[in-house]
Order: sequence, then structure tokens, then C-alpha cells
Amino acid sequence: MFVPASILHADLDAFYASVEQRDDPRLRGRPVIVGGGVVLACSYEAKRRGVRTAMGGRQARALCPDAVVVPPRMRAYSEASKAVFAVFRDTTPVVEGLSIDEAFLDVGGLLRLAGTPLEIATRLRARVLADVGLPITVGVARTKFLAKVASGVAKPDGLLLVEPAGELDFLHALPVERLWGVGSVTAAKLHAHRITTVGQVARLGEATLVSLLGEWAGRHLHALAHNRDPRPVVTGRRRRSVGAQRALGRGPHPPAFVEAVLAELVDRVTRRLRAGGRPGRTVTLRLRFADFTRVTRSQTLPRATWQTRTILDAARRLHAQAASTIAQRGLTLVGIAVANLDDEGAVQLELPFEVHDQAGLDGAMDAVRERFGSAALTRASLLGRGQGPTVPLLPD
Repeated sequence: MFVPASILHADLDAFYASVEQRDDPRLRGRPVIVGGGVVLACSYEAKRRGVRTAMGGRQARALCPDAVVVPPRMRAYSEASKAVFAVFRDTTPVVEGLSIDEAFLDVGGLLRLAGTPLEIATRLRARVLADVGLPITVGVARTKFLAKVASGVAKPDGLLLVEPAGELDFLHALPVERLWGVGSVTAAKLHAHRITTVGQVARLGEATLVSLLGEWAGRHLHALAHNRDPRPVVTGRRRRSVGAQRALGRGPHPPAFVEAVLAELVDRVTRRLRAGGRPGRTVTLRLRFADFTRVTRSQTLPRATWQTRTILDAARRLHAQAASTIAQRGLTLVGIAVANLDDEGAVQLELPFEVHDQAGLDGAMDAVRERFGSAALTRASLLGRGQGPTVPLLPD
């Protein structure tokens, strides 16, 4: 059965930096860095000079000394995201948000009403620019995976349609890093066997890839290299995890500082869990080291919870397990996520029936922060320390 290229991946270009350039005409055409100590985002003018997201501010300024450094304005980014998603939903009812600056859109049922997917994508880009003032790149393909790859190739401010008849020719010419799930570690394993393109991956048998990379990764990459991705664009799906992270810049960072950051992140995450009525069971600690490698460590709790103390204790245990690695390799980013979320909002009661103050304390702190702002209450360990910005999220 013929399946047309009708899935759009729409991705705003250098989102935070583009909002800053939109709102301050003096920044247009100039290298812009959002964030001081750590680069939260940068314009394409800065990217061409080697600046990258999550890079330390000192290194970024050394690479691009004429860059304009601006503080983040999360409210402005959130409002811009809402305006862009309004355009998405006015284009098609089938929208799956991935983050505040990207989404999949299925326009397969709009041929008679709105024209071909390429025509729809062209109008979408023009309208986002006219209504919101931001450049956006759109990839159009038969699968979600290939649509996302197409938008990545077309950046910045581009549009690329991959027709079904030519999709494998397009895909197989790309480097292996374009495959979802191929990070620095997997790429190094493939390069060690002189595998550098997607086409070379496709020519390997699935069993060979499994022997090189493990069962899940081998099967996953074998399917993607042949553009096998049956996932539909899904609307109304609640997020599978709630997380927060903070870039630290190059250290060294005292253990007490990292502990304080962990507590700050857990406070953010548990507040979101309670606001959404979604307790979770699996706590994951994400770490990025000075050499830009990453590791994750997880612990699944006996029962779902949204209590700050319980999740913080788990995060501290995971951090302690990684202490020696952090000391050897340096830490540049720490993140916390809670997964295995309960959509029903039920918290299991347990014996013995003793009174615990933690739930009441969490609720009281949430109420104060809701009324007076998130900075109204803070931990003593964070006094005098600059807290990282709270990144806006899609509604759950």
C-alpha cells in the first residue's frame, strides 16, 4: 500500500536566541548567546563560530569574543511557544508536541481541504514567521523518524520534502550520527568498524548489528536504517516522565554545591508531579561530564510517590554511587527525572498508620510558591547561590 509523505516535523531555529533577535532588532545578524555562566542557547551566527548549547560561558566567549550575551527570559519563550503551537493546531488537529519548540504534524487527511503536504508546510512556515516573527524549519516525510532527519538537514530556516521513492537514497548518504539513538559512544563503536554512513548500517545484517551494539540498539538501528518507523502522530498523550536539569559549567564543583543543585531540581520535579496529580516510581539521575559523555543511573521505588523527601533521598543515593566517576571526569550537567508515572493520581497507603508531616509540608510549600512565586521559598543550602532558570515545558 502506498503511503505518501504526509508527516511534518516542525522545529523552531535556535529558539531562545531567535526570540531575543526578534524582540531586539539590534541583535539581528549578530552572534547571540543566551545565558552567562553556561550557554543555554545561541544563534546560528554564534554556532558557526563553534559555540554550542551547554558550553561553558568562558569557552564560548573565547570562541566568539564579539558575541552579545543576554540573560534568559523564560516567560517570553513560553509565550512564543504558545503562539507557535496555536498555528500548528490551526493547521491540523493532529499535532504531537515534542518540546516547546518542536512538534510532529500529520496532514495526510487534508489534501482536498488544504493542498499537498508541501504546500501546507510552505504556508505553515510563512505563517509562523508572519504571526510570531520566528523562523522555523520543516521536514516532510513518510515516517516520523525521516521527517525529523529531514528538518535537521534543512536547518536553519529551511524546508525539505523527502519523497517515498527517494527516501533510502537520501537517508543512506547521511552520517550514522543522524540515526536516533546514535550518540558519541555508539558512533565510536561504529566508526571503529569503519561504519560511517547510514547506508553502511543498512547493508549490515541485523544479527551483526546486535553483536556490535546489543540487542535493543542493534534492532533499533537496523529498522531506522531501512526507514521502518510505524509510529503514528499521537495527540493528547501525557508525558511519560517529569524532569529538570541544570548545566553547571566546567568545575570543579564542591560536592556540597552539587547536593544543593540536586535538592533544587527535586523541588522543581516533585512540585510538577503534585500539580499534575501524577506520582512516579522510577528516579533517574542524569550526568554529563567534562568530556561531554553522559551516564544515567536509576532506582525504582517500592511504590509511586510525589513526596520531595523520598525522591531526594533516592537522588542522593544515585549521586553517591557516581561520586568517584564525577571526581575523575568532572561534572558539567546534572538532571533528575521521575518516570513510571501514575495517570490516576493515586498514592498507595501503607501500614503502620502513623502521621507523617512530609505531605503536609510539601503542600504548604507548594501553596506559598503558587501565591508568591517560586523564589519565595528556598533551601538554606541554596542561599547566595544563583539558581538555574526554570525551562518552560509543554502542558501535560
